Amino acid sequence: MLSAAQDLNFSQFYEQPLLRNPALSGLFKGDLRVSGAFRDQWGSITVPFRTTAMSMEYKMKANSAEDVITIGSQLAVDAAGDIRLKRTSFLPSLNFHKSLSGERNEYLSMAFMGGLVSSQFDASKMKLGDQFRNGSYDPTNPTAQQVVATGYQYWDAAAGLCYSNSMNNGGNFYIAAGIHHFTRPKISSTTTNNEVSFLYPRFTANVGINTPISDQARVTLFADYYKQGANQQILGGAMFGLDLSREGDEPYAIYAGSFLRVGDALIPMLKMDMQSVSIGLSYDVNISRLKVASNWRGGFELSMVYKGFLKIHNSTIDMTRCVSFGK
Repeated sequence: MLSAAQDLNFSQFYEQPLLRNPALSGLFKGDLRVSGAFRDQWGSITVPFRTTAMSMEYKMKANSAEDVITIGSQLAVDAAGDIRLKRTSFLPSLNFHKSLSGERNEYLSMAFMGGLVSSQFDASKMKLGDQFRNGSYDPTNPTAQQVVATGYQYWDAAAGLCYSNSMNNGGNFYIAAGIHHFTRPKISSTTTNNEVSFLYPRFTANVGINTPISDQARVTLFADYYKQGANQQILGGAMFGLDLSREGDEPYAIYAGSFLRVGDALIPMLKMDMQSVSIGLSYDVNISRLKVASNWRGGFELSMVYKGFLKIHNSTIDMTRCVSFGK
Protein backbone atom coordinates (compact mmCIF):
# COMPACT_ATOMS: atom_id res chain seq x y z
CA MET A 1 0.00 0.00 0.00
CA LEU A 2 1.18 3.52 -0.77
CA SER A 3 0.58 6.59 1.34
CA ALA A 4 1.74 10.17 1.06
CA ALA A 5 1.88 13.19 3.35
CA GLN A 6 0.89 16.74 2.47
CA ASP A 7 2.59 19.98 3.45
CA LEU A 8 1.61 22.46 6.13
CA ASN A 9 0.51 25.93 5.08
CA PHE A 10 -0.07 29.40 6.51
CA SER A 11 -2.75 31.93 5.63
CA GLN A 12 -0.19 34.74 6.04
CA PHE A 13 2.03 32.81 3.64
CA TYR A 14 3.83 35.97 2.51
CA GLU A 15 5.51 36.20 5.96
CA GLN A 16 7.16 32.75 5.60
CA PRO A 17 8.91 33.02 2.20
CA LEU A 18 11.12 29.94 2.62
CA LEU A 19 8.05 27.73 3.04
CA ARG A 20 6.69 29.13 -0.22
CA ASN A 21 9.86 29.02 -2.29
CA PRO A 22 13.50 29.35 -1.10
CA ALA A 23 14.18 31.77 -3.98
CA LEU A 24 11.88 34.32 -2.26
CA SER A 25 14.30 34.74 0.64
CA GLY A 26 16.03 38.12 0.81
CA LEU A 27 13.31 40.11 -1.00
CA PHE A 28 13.11 42.85 1.60
CA LYS A 29 14.72 46.19 2.40
CA GLY A 30 17.50 45.69 4.95
CA ASP A 31 20.08 43.12 5.98
CA LEU A 32 18.13 40.90 8.37
CA ARG A 33 14.60 39.56 8.61
CA VAL A 34 13.32 37.26 11.36
CA SER A 35 9.76 35.98 10.93
CA GLY A 36 7.58 33.98 13.31
CA ALA A 37 4.06 32.58 12.92
CA PHE A 38 1.62 30.57 15.03
CA ARG A 39 -1.50 28.88 13.65
CA ASP A 40 -4.34 27.13 15.52
CA GLN A 41 -6.81 25.31 13.24
CA TRP A 42 -9.92 23.09 13.43
CA GLY A 43 -10.29 23.37 17.22
CA SER A 44 -14.08 23.63 16.74
CA ILE A 45 -14.44 20.13 15.27
CA THR A 46 -11.47 18.00 16.35
CA VAL A 47 -8.16 18.00 18.21
CA PRO A 48 -6.58 21.32 17.11
CA PHE A 49 -3.87 21.37 14.47
CA ARG A 50 -1.19 23.74 15.76
CA THR A 51 1.71 24.95 13.66
CA THR A 52 4.63 27.18 14.67
CA ALA A 53 7.26 28.45 12.25
CA MET A 54 10.28 30.74 12.43
CA SER A 55 12.60 31.81 9.66
CA MET A 56 15.76 33.93 9.46
CA GLU A 57 17.25 35.64 6.40
CA TYR A 58 20.53 37.55 6.26
CA LYS A 59 21.80 39.38 3.16
CA MET A 60 25.38 40.19 2.27
CA LYS A 61 27.30 41.44 -0.72
CA ALA A 62 28.66 38.92 -3.21
CA ASN A 63 31.91 39.44 -5.13
CA SER A 64 30.17 41.70 -7.63
CA ALA A 65 29.21 45.16 -6.44
CA GLU A 66 25.56 44.53 -7.35
CA ASP A 67 25.12 40.79 -6.67
CA VAL A 68 23.76 39.67 -3.30
CA ILE A 69 23.73 36.42 -1.29
CA THR A 70 21.04 35.54 1.24
CA ILE A 71 21.65 32.84 3.83
CA GLY A 72 18.70 31.66 5.85
CA SER A 73 17.01 28.89 7.78
CA GLN A 74 13.45 27.68 8.28
CA LEU A 75 12.23 26.00 11.46
CA ALA A 76 8.71 24.56 11.64
CA VAL A 77 6.88 22.49 14.25
CA ASP A 78 3.53 20.98 13.30
CA ALA A 79 1.33 19.11 15.82
CA ALA A 80 -1.76 17.47 14.34
CA GLY A 81 -4.69 15.27 15.16
CA ASP A 82 -5.73 12.60 17.62
CA ILE A 83 -2.40 10.75 17.65
CA ARG A 84 -0.52 13.99 18.36
CA LEU A 85 1.62 13.63 15.25
CA LYS A 86 4.44 16.14 15.67
CA ARG A 87 6.71 17.06 12.77
CA THR A 88 9.80 19.21 13.29
CA SER A 89 11.91 20.48 10.38
CA PHE A 90 15.07 22.55 10.24
CA LEU A 91 16.07 23.61 6.73
CA PRO A 92 19.06 25.91 6.04
CA SER A 93 18.99 27.79 2.73
CA LEU A 94 21.23 29.69 0.33
CA ASN A 95 19.99 32.17 -2.30
CA PHE A 96 22.17 33.92 -4.90
CA HIS A 97 20.71 37.10 -6.43
CA LYS A 98 22.31 37.92 -9.77
CA SER A 99 21.93 41.56 -10.81
CA LEU A 100 20.55 41.98 -14.34
CA SER A 101 20.76 45.77 -14.51
CA GLY A 102 23.16 48.48 -13.48
CA GLU A 103 20.35 50.99 -12.96
CA ARG A 104 17.32 49.07 -11.64
CA ASN A 105 16.65 46.59 -8.81
CA GLU A 106 16.40 43.78 -11.35
CA TYR A 107 17.56 40.37 -10.12
CA LEU A 108 17.43 36.69 -10.98
CA SER A 109 17.55 34.66 -7.76
CA MET A 110 18.59 30.99 -7.60
CA ALA A 111 18.13 29.14 -4.30
CA PHE A 112 18.54 25.78 -2.59
CA MET A 113 17.24 24.62 0.78
CA GLY A 114 17.70 21.28 2.55
CA GLY A 115 17.81 19.71 5.98
CA LEU A 116 16.42 17.20 8.44
CA VAL A 117 12.78 16.48 9.27
CA SER A 118 11.75 14.47 12.33
CA SER A 119 8.30 13.13 13.27
CA GLN A 120 6.90 11.51 16.41
CA PHE A 121 3.41 10.37 17.43
CA ASP A 122 1.52 8.81 20.35
CA ALA A 123 0.98 5.16 19.40
CA SER A 124 -1.55 4.65 22.24
CA LYS A 125 -3.97 6.97 20.40
CA MET A 126 -3.91 4.99 17.14
CA LYS A 127 -7.10 3.38 15.80
CA LEU A 128 -6.09 0.72 13.27
CA GLY A 129 -8.32 -0.60 10.50
CA ASP A 130 -8.76 -4.14 11.78
CA GLN A 131 -9.96 -2.85 15.16
CA PHE A 132 -13.22 -1.70 13.53
CA ARG A 133 -16.05 -4.27 13.47
CA ASN A 134 -19.38 -3.55 11.76
CA GLY A 135 -18.38 0.08 11.43
CA SER A 136 -17.57 0.57 15.11
CA TYR A 137 -14.18 0.92 16.79
CA ASP A 138 -13.39 -1.34 19.75
CA PRO A 139 -9.95 -0.90 21.39
CA THR A 140 -10.18 -4.47 22.76
CA ASN A 141 -10.19 -5.92 19.24
CA PRO A 142 -6.76 -7.43 18.46
CA THR A 143 -4.78 -6.01 15.58
CA ALA A 144 -2.28 -7.65 13.27
CA GLN A 145 -0.59 -4.28 12.64
CA GLN A 146 1.96 -3.90 15.39
CA VAL A 147 3.64 -0.53 15.91
CA VAL A 148 7.40 -0.96 15.59
CA ALA A 149 8.40 2.70 15.96
CA THR A 150 6.84 5.91 17.24
CA GLY A 151 8.87 8.22 15.04
CA TYR A 152 10.98 8.57 11.94
CA GLN A 153 13.40 10.98 10.26
CA TYR A 154 14.21 11.91 6.69
CA TRP A 155 16.23 14.44 4.69
CA ASP A 156 14.33 16.94 2.60
CA ALA A 157 15.31 19.46 -0.11
CA ALA A 158 13.86 22.29 -2.20
CA ALA A 159 15.03 24.63 -4.97
CA GLY A 160 13.64 27.68 -6.74
CA LEU A 161 14.07 30.53 -9.19
CA CYS A 162 12.76 34.10 -8.88
CA TYR A 163 12.78 37.13 -11.16
CA SER A 164 12.27 40.47 -9.38
CA ASN A 165 12.30 44.04 -10.64
CA SER A 166 11.39 47.59 -9.61
CA MET A 167 8.80 49.72 -11.39
CA ASN A 168 8.98 53.35 -12.45
CA ASN A 169 6.33 54.39 -9.90
CA GLY A 170 8.40 53.13 -6.95
CA GLY A 171 6.76 49.72 -6.77
CA ASN A 172 8.23 46.23 -7.06
CA PHE A 173 7.15 42.86 -8.38
CA TYR A 174 8.41 39.28 -8.55
CA ILE A 175 7.49 36.04 -10.27
CA ALA A 176 8.93 32.73 -9.07
CA ALA A 177 8.77 28.97 -9.49
CA GLY A 178 10.08 26.21 -7.26
CA ILE A 179 9.96 22.58 -6.25
CA HIS A 180 9.94 21.04 -2.77
CA HIS A 181 10.66 17.38 -1.93
CA PHE A 182 12.27 16.80 -5.33
CA THR A 183 14.15 13.81 -3.87
CA ARG A 184 10.77 12.18 -2.97
CA PRO A 185 11.94 11.43 0.60
CA LYS A 186 10.75 8.11 2.00
CA ILE A 187 9.13 7.98 5.41
CA SER A 188 10.07 4.92 7.47
CA SER A 189 7.31 2.41 8.14
CA THR A 190 6.07 2.47 11.74
CA THR A 191 3.90 -0.67 11.60
CA THR A 192 4.40 -4.29 10.57
CA ASN A 193 2.25 -3.93 7.44
CA ASN A 194 5.31 -2.44 5.64
CA GLU A 195 3.48 0.45 3.98
CA VAL A 196 5.67 2.47 1.66
CA SER A 197 5.26 6.17 2.49
CA PHE A 198 6.83 9.14 0.75
CA LEU A 199 6.37 12.82 0.01
CA TYR A 200 5.26 13.77 -3.48
CA PRO A 201 7.23 16.63 -5.05
CA ARG A 202 5.42 19.95 -4.64
CA PHE A 203 5.56 22.35 -7.58
CA THR A 204 4.94 26.02 -6.84
CA ALA A 205 4.37 29.26 -8.72
CA ASN A 206 4.49 32.59 -6.84
CA VAL A 207 3.64 36.18 -7.76
CA GLY A 208 3.91 39.38 -5.72
CA ILE A 209 3.25 43.04 -6.58
CA ASN A 210 3.67 46.08 -4.33
CA THR A 211 2.75 49.45 -5.79
CA PRO A 212 1.93 52.93 -4.40
CA ILE A 213 -1.43 54.44 -5.32
CA SER A 214 -0.79 57.80 -3.59
CA ASP A 215 1.86 59.46 -1.44
CA GLN A 216 0.57 57.64 1.67
CA ALA A 217 -1.20 54.55 0.33
CA ARG A 218 -0.15 51.39 -1.45
CA VAL A 219 -1.57 48.06 -2.57
CA THR A 220 0.17 44.70 -2.18
CA LEU A 221 -0.96 41.55 -4.01
CA PHE A 222 0.24 37.98 -3.48
CA ALA A 223 -0.74 34.73 -5.19
CA ASP A 224 0.54 31.16 -4.94
CA TYR A 225 -0.28 28.00 -6.89
CA TYR A 226 0.72 24.61 -5.49
CA LYS A 227 0.51 21.16 -7.04
CA GLN A 228 1.46 18.11 -4.99
CA GLY A 229 0.46 14.70 -6.29
CA ALA A 230 -3.24 14.80 -7.12
CA ASN A 231 -3.80 17.86 -4.95
CA GLN A 232 -3.81 21.49 -6.09
CA GLN A 233 -4.17 24.73 -4.18
CA ILE A 234 -4.61 28.36 -5.22
CA LEU A 235 -4.15 31.05 -2.59
CA GLY A 236 -4.17 34.77 -3.25
CA GLY A 237 -5.43 38.19 -2.28
CA ALA A 238 -4.59 41.82 -1.64
CA MET A 239 -3.78 44.25 1.16
CA PHE A 240 -4.37 47.99 1.25
CA GLY A 241 -1.75 49.89 3.26
CA LEU A 242 -1.88 53.39 4.71
CA ASP A 243 1.27 55.19 5.89
CA LEU A 244 0.63 56.81 9.30
CA SER A 245 4.05 58.37 9.78
CA ARG A 246 5.01 61.92 9.04
CA GLU A 247 7.96 62.95 6.93
CA GLY A 248 11.16 62.23 8.83
CA ASP A 249 9.48 59.99 11.41
CA GLU A 250 10.07 56.28 11.83
CA PRO A 251 7.70 54.27 9.59
CA TYR A 252 4.26 53.36 10.91
CA ALA A 253 1.65 51.82 8.62
CA ILE A 254 -1.54 49.80 8.85
CA TYR A 255 -2.72 47.22 6.33
CA ALA A 256 -6.09 45.55 5.85
CA GLY A 257 -7.09 43.00 3.27
CA SER A 258 -8.43 39.59 2.47
CA PHE A 259 -7.13 36.39 0.91
CA LEU A 260 -8.88 33.37 -0.58
CA ARG A 261 -7.78 29.76 -0.39
CA VAL A 262 -9.89 28.53 -3.29
CA GLY A 263 -12.49 25.99 -2.24
CA ASP A 264 -11.40 26.14 1.40
CA ALA A 265 -11.38 29.46 3.25
CA LEU A 266 -11.88 33.21 3.08
CA ILE A 267 -9.19 34.96 5.13
CA PRO A 268 -9.61 38.54 6.42
CA MET A 269 -6.40 40.01 7.86
CA LEU A 270 -4.91 43.04 9.60
CA LYS A 271 -1.26 44.05 9.80
CA MET A 272 0.58 46.84 11.62
CA ASP A 273 4.10 48.07 10.79
CA MET A 274 5.82 49.77 13.74
CA GLN A 275 9.34 50.88 12.85
CA SER A 276 11.21 47.58 12.30
CA VAL A 277 8.48 45.28 13.66
CA SER A 278 5.32 44.02 11.95
CA ILE A 279 2.43 42.19 13.61
CA GLY A 280 -0.27 40.43 11.58
CA LEU A 281 -3.56 38.78 12.53
CA SER A 282 -5.80 36.64 10.33
CA TYR A 283 -8.67 34.19 10.66
CA ASP A 284 -9.82 31.47 8.26
CA VAL A 285 -13.56 31.51 7.58
CA ASN A 286 -14.19 27.99 6.34
CA ILE A 287 -16.20 27.86 3.08
CA SER A 288 -15.54 24.23 2.10
CA ARG A 289 -18.02 21.37 2.47
CA LEU A 290 -16.69 21.00 6.00
CA LYS A 291 -18.47 24.25 6.96
CA VAL A 292 -21.49 22.22 8.12
CA ALA A 293 -19.37 20.64 10.86
CA SER A 294 -17.08 23.61 11.46
CA ASN A 295 -19.88 26.20 11.56
CA TRP A 296 -17.75 28.34 9.21
CA ARG A 297 -14.85 28.34 11.69
CA GLY A 298 -11.31 27.55 10.57
CA GLY A 299 -8.06 28.79 12.05
CA PHE A 300 -6.56 31.76 13.89
CA GLU A 301 -3.07 32.92 12.90
CA LEU A 302 -0.58 35.38 14.41
CA SER A 303 2.65 36.56 12.77
CA MET A 304 5.51 38.78 13.93
CA VAL A 305 8.35 40.02 11.74
CA TYR A 306 11.51 42.01 12.43
CA LYS A 307 13.52 43.45 9.56
CA GLY A 308 16.18 46.13 9.42
CA PHE A 309 19.76 47.15 8.77
CA LEU A 310 22.54 45.85 11.00
CA LYS A 311 24.74 48.87 10.23
CA ILE A 312 27.94 46.84 10.26
CA HIS A 313 30.78 46.48 7.75
CA ASN A 314 29.59 45.03 4.42
CA SER A 315 26.00 45.91 5.27
CA THR A 316 23.55 46.40 2.40
CA ILE A 317 22.89 49.85 3.85
CA ASP A 318 26.14 50.84 2.12
CA MET A 319 24.97 49.53 -1.23
CA THR A 320 23.45 51.87 -3.81
CA ARG A 321 20.85 49.19 -4.55
CA CYS A 322 19.71 45.94 -2.95
CA VAL A 323 17.18 43.20 -3.50
CA SER A 324 13.87 44.35 -2.00
CA PHE A 325 10.11 44.00 -2.18
CA GLY A 326 7.71 46.47 -0.61
CA LYS A 327 8.31 49.78 1.04
